[in-house]
Amino acid sequence: MVERGVPPPPEARGFRQARAARSSVLFEDYTELIADLIATHGEARMTDIARCLGVAHPTAIKAVARLKRAGLAAGRPYRGVFLTEAGQAMAERSRTRHHLVVAVLRAVGVPEDAASADAEGIEHHVSEATLHAFEAFLRRKADKPQQE
Repeated sequence: MVERGVPPPPEARGFRQARAARSSVLFEDYTELIADLIATHGEARMTDIARCLGVAHPTAIKAVARLKRAGLAAGRPYRGVFLTEAGQAMAERSRTRHHLVVAVLRAVGVPEDAASADAEGIEHHVSEATLHAFEAFLRRKADKPQQE
């Protein structure tokens, strides 16, 4: 129990950030997948969403309903799911974060498969400050002449 007037421990801020990130993971994963399905197949059907995410059909339906309530997706019964402008923007931000994290992991020597899998978790929890540092690191690395 925390006493009144006693400041929270330093790690409390990180705990709050991690909880906030976990709550957005679902939205980011679903919007990114829906955007990919639309780009690849011209539509995102509920069965494809469930299959790609490895979840039950009712789970995908509930998650997409949450996206719709949040104004990130739209659709009609028995039709595909489409992203709103806000949903598309979220998908693009998520994809950009993913690619950046993969690039940093690859730059420090992580194998491609592991980098891609690890980035899937990291991308949701990394701060904007860290992303900017990642970009600066990659720019510096690109500017350095390659050592043989």
